Order: sequence, then structure tokens, then C-alpha cells
Amino acid sequence: MKEGSGEEQNVAPSVYSHVSRPGSHRYKSAKKGLPFNVMLVGESGLGRTTFLNTLCERVVIPPREAGNCEQAHIAEPMQFKHYTVDMEEDGMKIVLNIIDTPGFGDGIDNENCFTRIQEYIEMQYDNVLAEENRIKRNTKFTDTRIHALLYFITPTGHSLREIDVELMRRLGSRINIIPVVGRSDSLTPRELVLFKQRVMNDIAANGIPIFNFPNSDDDEDEESVEENAELRAMLPFAVVGCEEVINEEGRPVRVRKYPWGVVQVDNDEHSDFDRLRYVLLNSHIADLRDRTQNGLYELYRTEKLSGTNIIAGTAAATNPTAIAPMTAATGSPVVQPPMVPQSHPVVA
Repeated sequence: MKEGSGEEQNVAPSVYSHVSRPGSHRYKSAKKGLPFNVMLVGESGLGRTTFLNTLCERVVIPPREAGNCEQAHIAEPMQFKHYTVDMEEDGMKIVLNIIDTPGFGDGIDNENCFTRIQEYIEMQYDNVLAEENRIKRNTKFTDTRIHALLYFITPTGHSLREIDVELMRRLGSRINIIPVVGRSDSLTPRELVLFKQRVMNDIAANGIPIFNFPNSDDDEDEESVEENAELRAMLPFAVVGCEEVINEEGRPVRVRKYPWGVVQVDNDEHSDFDRLRYVLLNSHIADLRDRTQNGLYELYRTEKLSGTNIIAGTAAATNPTAIAPMTAATGSPVVQPPMVPQSHPVVA
């Protein structure tokens, strides 16, 4: 699962994620590095490449060279590209495996993209299931099940589009989906608050199961419960990525410069990036791995061996992470009619 090794070229360190919060890993004994597999899905131009480089604090994917302008109108088919980065977070070695999906949503008919992503996710489950059924198992078997899918939402300022609803609905019962607003600095603070509210209302109205930071049986302390509640309130995470570093009062700070000022990537008042990075590489890495193994995979395994099929909508109805849409002003539930599922190919 290795296409790019992520050699350290232009390190842009996160100012806040290493020092502002205590670590809470559950896998301190992983000497060779804890494998963590993440898939990035979203249309071109939403900053997936920049996000990955910012997350890993190095150049994992170099800037893409300009192509032939005469061929710019031709959409390239979606690809699966793999990158492996060895990281250390809070004293914990992590082998971060990234699966990027360039070309997703760039065509007129994206039905094939949905099918290929779902088949890819299920193929990783099938590999594990086949290994479990072996009489003599491979001691060097690599578990490639994907622990989290970051879905980048276009910052339209309105609500989810049909392509967003269809993809998350199809995959919600197979993978931990974390919705992300890409290039969120294109919205004003007020627009961003309203857009987040509309997105979560659409997710709830359509019964889309996402990773909603549920409290586990082990979360008895008030701090963990409060943290999960705080993270739920932040969904979808509004992220800004950049690779430019400036010196501010003797410390490196990652910023995006504009004529009117700068956006600090690691500043919680400007972006949710630091909190999302903390979730992925620190506080909830164990929860995402455990839910993949003991929840999502076990559900798929049961379906596969019994010959039944639990569709995403049914799974969402019983999903403990289901959420009710709320208004930002009052916190009262919002009643919305569900969208009618489309039977024809989805158009971006």
C-alpha cells in the first residue's frame, strides 16, 4: 500500500496540535508503528492534496504540473492513489496510509465512481475475511481496511448536493465517514455557520450514518463526554490547508495570505484543521480503528456469510451515531421531509 513515501522536504510544523492537548492513545505498545488507513474523497479543486501535505507536515504529493490546455475539458477517470507516511505523534509511531481518489465527481455521470469506491472498500473486507478462513494464516498479512473516509464538501453556502447525499448514503454503513468542508475560507464566518447547519440537517433528514463521535461504554469521565459533544457540534469540519510558513514572534506559523490579511491554518478561530488532525492522529484513532473492526467489518461479515444485505438506509435507522437536525439559534429539532432517493445516475 505504498506509492509515495512522503519524504520530508518542506516541513511545515503544526504549532498547536503537539502542545495544546494531552494525548490519549490506547496503543502505546505498537513498536513498528500503528497502521491507520484514511481515504480522501472529493471533487477536484477542494484542496485534498494541500490538506494531505498539511496533515503530514511534509510534501507527500508534489504540485501537479499544468496539463495540455486543449485536453482540459476531458474528465480523466477516477483513480486510487496510495501514499504511505511514517509519523510520530505524541510519542506514538503511526504508519499513515492514504488512499486518494483524483477524478472523483469530475464527470457528468458519476455512478461508476460510487460503485468503484464501494467495491474498493468491500474488497479490503473480503481480503480480511479470506485470511480469517485460511487453515494456516499468513503471519505477514497486511490489514488494508480503511478506518476513516474524509469526504470533502464543496462550500456552496447552500446545502448538500445530490452527489454528496448519494455517496455518503451508499458508504455510510461500510466506513466511518467524516464530512469536511473544503476551502472553507471562501465563506464568511456567518455563511459558514449557516452552511454547517444546513449540511447536518441534510445528513439527518436523509438518514446518512456518519462518524458522529459516539460515547463508548468506556467514556465514563465527563471530560471525554464533553469532548465528544464539542466535536459533534463542530461537524462538518471546516478546513483550510496551506504549505506556506511565516515567522511570527519567533515561531513558524502556517498561513494563507490574502490582500485583506492572513488565515492561520492551526488557529481554531480561523479553521477546524487542528482539531481534525488531533482527532485523526491522536484522540480518536483508537475509536475509528475499533469501530471499523468490531462494528462495520462485523456487519459486513455477517451479511457476506449469511447472504443478506443491510442497505445503508436500514443501517442508518439503527445507527447509534444518527443525529437530529438542530437550529443554530435555538438548538431545537428541525423537521424536514426526507429527500426522495434517485433511481437514475447521479449528475454532479
